[in-house]
Amino acid sequence: MKKKSQIKRSGLSESEQHKSLLDSFYKHKVETMNDYYNHLQGFSSDLDENDQLRIKRARSEAASAVATAAAASIVSDNSAPESSVQSGGGGGGGQHRRLWVKNRSKAWWEQCNHPDFPEEEFRRAFRMSRVTFDMICDELDSVVTKKDTMLRLAIPVRQRVAVCIWRLATGEPLRLVSKRFGLGISTCHKLVLEVCSAIKGVLMPKFLQWPDENKLKEIKDEFELISGIPNVGGSMYTTHVPIIAPKISVSAYFNKRHTERNQKTSYSITVQGVVDPKGVFTDVCIGWPGSMPDDKVLEKSALCERASRGLLKDVWIVGNSGYPLMDWVLVPYNHQNLTWTQHAFNEKIGDVQRVAKEAFARLKGRWSCLQKRTEVKLQDLPVVLGACCVLHNICEMRNEEIFPELRFELFDDEMVPENSVRYEDINFQGQIDSLLHFSMQVLMSHYFSQ
Repeated sequence: MKKKSQIKRSGLSESEQHKSLLDSFYKHKVETMNDYYNHLQGFSSDLDENDQLRIKRARSEAASAVATAAAASIVSDNSAPESSVQSGGGGGGGQHRRLWVKNRSKAWWEQCNHPDFPEEEFRRAFRMSRVTFDMICDELDSVVTKKDTMLRLAIPVRQRVAVCIWRLATGEPLRLVSKRFGLGISTCHKLVLEVCSAIKGVLMPKFLQWPDENKLKEIKDEFELISGIPNVGGSMYTTHVPIIAPKISVSAYFNKRHTERNQKTSYSITVQGVVDPKGVFTDVCIGWPGSMPDDKVLEKSALCERASRGLLKDVWIVGNSGYPLMDWVLVPYNHQNLTWTQHAFNEKIGDVQRVAKEAFARLKGRWSCLQKRTEVKLQDLPVVLGACCVLHNICEMRNEEIFPELRFELFDDEMVPENSVRYEDINFQGQIDSLLHFSMQVLMSHYFSQ
């Protein structure tokens, strides 16, 4: 029994010794691993700090180099077509950034903008005198002006307005506008739309408005001197502006008459306008599809809405046979076998109509962009056409002459409705008879006074 107990105690002591050795070895191993990890972590943190310092230093050097290069590109006037600035950070792995600046020639515009540039050449280029051009720039200055940025100087107001007016006057493509003014093609396109919007927002309320009572009386008196017909408040006409085939509603913009005349498929939008005796627009309706007849365009216009509210009492608006006869719209007789009195009356209506047609001819002659298909998108076109009408009014009010070579022969855009209304179908035949009687008295008195 004693031997067995001794053997058990000796076995336990050996196992305890073995366990204690294993524990000590494990503790030593853990301590060694912790020391190695702490050493490795400290080394890694040193590397991160060095990398962050190096990255910060590289970024600061790159930013300063780019800013210096941008400032130098603005101030310098190199003749080289392209220049590049390269900057990189410290260390072997720094990235390279390039700033490209394309220098375009502004010689033509600088020559036009010089005070010694001939006045006649300026009028040929911009369809107006320098005084009128300066007035437009002054009116638009607060809306068109842009601020300088750190990378480039803002385009001056005069150059912005000149880009728009030259583009409207010549109808040249944007790539030629870009070469003339030393600007990018997209920049020129943006400037044209911005300035046209400014003209519509700032100048249209001042230069294209329906006349007040005093002005309307003057207009009536002048038209009566022209035709002998009393109470004529305006001459109305609708023209068509060619466009590229739209992506949607193609048939709505199809122009049958222009297609037959040009022997190729044509599309257009309408411009309806009312003018005073001097050919100044007092009302416009722009943008309806070219397949619409004149009476439908009139029906959707603000002019018709004004008449429906009773604001055109005792006022005649004279149109051609494409418009319907209404209690405020006066049109010629369009049936056969006219009496001598009716034929004479139609001639008087034609005298008033001629004022509107000549005004539209000057509009298209002065602003050649209206004569051919334009690059402007369909949704932006009404703003551009409205700007042309406003600029036309400014030129007419300031007696800006149009050069003979710019005169435009207006194609007959008259779109006659299928069911045209005759005079005898209207219940105010008495008004027409009195007008005929009055006009004949004027005609006979003028005949015997000669």
